[in-house]
Parts: sequence; C-alpha cells; structure tokens
Amino acid sequence: MPSERQLAHEREGTPVADSKLELPPVIRRTEVVAIALIGLLIICIIAALYLAKAFFLPVTMAFIIGTMLSPAASFLERWRIPRPVAAVLIVAAASAAAAFMVGLIASPAIEWSGKLPELGTILREKLHVFDRPLALWQELQSTLGGPGTLTTLHLPKIGWVQPTLEFLSPTFAEFLLFIATLILFIASWRDLRRALILNFGEREWRLRTLRILNEIEEHLGGYLLMVTTINVGVGIATGLICAVTGMPNPASLGALAAILNFIPIIGPVAMFAVLVIVGIVTFPTLGAGLLASAMFGVMTFLEGHFLTPTIVGHRLALNALAVFLALAFWTWLWGPMGAFLSSPLLIVALIVKEHLAPPDSPQLPED
Repeated sequence: MPSERQLAHEREGTPVADSKLELPPVIRRTEVVAIALIGLLIICIIAALYLAKAFFLPVTMAFIIGTMLSPAASFLERWRIPRPVAAVLIVAAASAAAAFMVGLIASPAIEWSGKLPELGTILREKLHVFDRPLALWQELQSTLGGPGTLTTLHLPKIGWVQPTLEFLSPTFAEFLLFIATLILFIASWRDLRRALILNFGEREWRLRTLRILNEIEEHLGGYLLMVTTINVGVGIATGLICAVTGMPNPASLGALAAILNFIPIIGPVAMFAVLVIVGIVTFPTLGAGLLASAMFGVMTFLEGHFLTPTIVGHRLALNALAVFLALAFWTWLWGPMGAFLSSPLLIVALIVKEHLAPPDSPQLPED
C-alpha cells in the first residue's frame, strides 16, 4: 500500500535514540534470584561458622598457622629431614616458645588473682581523686536538665573474672584438635597442594591455582615473621619501660605485651588498661602510676602508625578500613582467636581477589 510505504520511509528517516544512553539498566528476575540465593548462602555459612565454632576455629587456625610455618618445614626438608619429622619439630618448638611466654605471665597473674579483693579496695581508694570531677559533671547534667546519677566511681565486681577466663581459654578438646590438625597439615601440605592443583582440568586454572597458593604461602610466612619480630620488640620495649618506671614484674608485663600485640587494636588497648591498673595500685601517686602506661601509649602509637605500616606495607597493602572491619567481624564471630586470624584471613582474601579479578579486567573509569 502507498500509505504503508510512506510510513516505512518516515520510520527509516527518523533517527533512533541511542539505547545505551536513553534506556535504564534492566534487572532480570534471574539476577535478583541469584543475588538472593548468594545472600542466603553467605548467611548460612556465617551461621554455620558461628554455631560450629568448636570445630571450625581450631581447624581454620591450624590451616592458617600451618601455611605460615610451611616454609620452615620446606627449609628443614632441604636438610634431609623428613617432612613429618619437621612438622613435629616445628610444632614442638612453637609450643615451647608459647609455653615460655605463658610461664612468664602465669606466676604474677596467679599471685595478683589471689589478692583481687585487696587490690580492688586499693584501686577504689586511689580513684577517689575523680570524685570531684564526677560531682562537677553531675552538677552540669542537672543544670542542663539531664540525669545526674554518677556520684562516685564504681568498680566492676570480681564476678567477671571467671567468665572472662572461660571466654579467652579454649577447651582441651579444641586444643588437641588444633595441634593434631596443625601437625598433619604441615606434614601433608605438599600433597594437598598437588591434589588441589590437579583438581582443575585446564592448564590455565592449574597455573592460576599454583600462583595463588605460592603467593599465600609467601605472604603469610612473611607476615608471621615480621609481626613476630615486631611484637617481640614491643615486648622488650614494654619490659624496659616497666623496669625504668619501677613497675613490678617487668618481664611478665613485657611478655604479656608481646602476646597481646598479636591481636590488632584490641591487644594494645588491653595492655594499656593493664598498665594503668597495675601502676595505680603499685605507686602512691596517680601521676607516677600513669607514667608507664603513658610511655607505652606513645610507643604503641609510633609502632602502629609508622613502624608496622612501613614494614608490612612493602609486602602487601592493607586498607585500614578493611583491617578494622575484618577485626570487628572475626572478633564477633570467634572472639580473641578470631581477632588474631582477622589479618591473615584478610590477606588470603585479597590475594585470591587479585588473581580472580586481575588489574587488566574491566575497571571503573577514573574521575
């Protein structure tokens, strides 16, 4: 028909709008279902990790620490020491070092725990200096119309000690599971690597898996060595600070500082609180009691903001926000041991992400 040919000619002459610029992105139902299923899977995994903490925590810790110690086993293997024997020797040496550190702390801790009521009374008397500021604060709150209920500084009751120790210390079964898994993991790590690599059929994926495993082993081993060296230095510096300021048991406090410094953020804060309490109880004046904690605070500030980022940053750049969120999540999930594992697990996640989404993949345009 002539009218149809004219209409077709008009359509051919009319420019078509660029669909990439005009049309909004279409979200298909299958994509929504896939995102929802992934979200449910993540929630189920987190719930399983939380509810089965007694199994997953020691096994995960054994895998991470075993990967860190695997280079030492390879070094001993080059000296013709069988890998199973090397695994036992490494775990025994690490356990002896940990037992030595705990032994330095145990004796003063037991002595102080036996005098908790007396120490609580002394601490309460020393903190009467804050009664006047608290009274001024109460008066200010009353003037502004807020509640004014704080009249004295109350200390927490001694009842928190036993639940805290139960929270911090793993059960004997968890400890045995960790030791057994650690020894077997180090002894069979080479076979596990080979089986994991050969599990993929394509050569490209085998090479990618090999690079991922090699980089994880290298970075975790270097991380353990550097962090252990830094923490030993922090412990020695803390012991010297305590010895110079006249604090009791400087070696024990230094060992405690070295152990707690393995836990990012939480460890130094807890050590600072310990030094504050011990200093206030030990010395007659508040200024003398806070001297050691103040020096420790300056030292850990320099170590946390300059020394550790400079050394660790050369190996693997860790975003401060990612470190904090990982610390908060794993501490909530698994407690203090989760806090210790937060940075190594973040390093593993970053390495896997870099290899599965390399920099040459499509990126967002720069501003």
